[in-house]
Amino acid sequence: MARIIESFTNQRRVIKLSTNDILSIVRDYQRIVPRGISSELVREYLDDTVIYLPEDL
Repeated sequence: MARIIESFTNQRRVIKLSTNDILSIVRDYQRIVPRGISSELVREYLDDTVIYLPEDL
């Protein structure tokens, strides 16, 4: 599970991902984005998509 590491400098928080988290994201990416399209179209597909990671408590 993903683990959020707090940032005390008012910047974005750091999220530590496990191997399973990364593989899950790659699987979702491959499911959502067709092969062989331009990077601009990839951005359009992903702009309309939300990918959730479970948080480790």
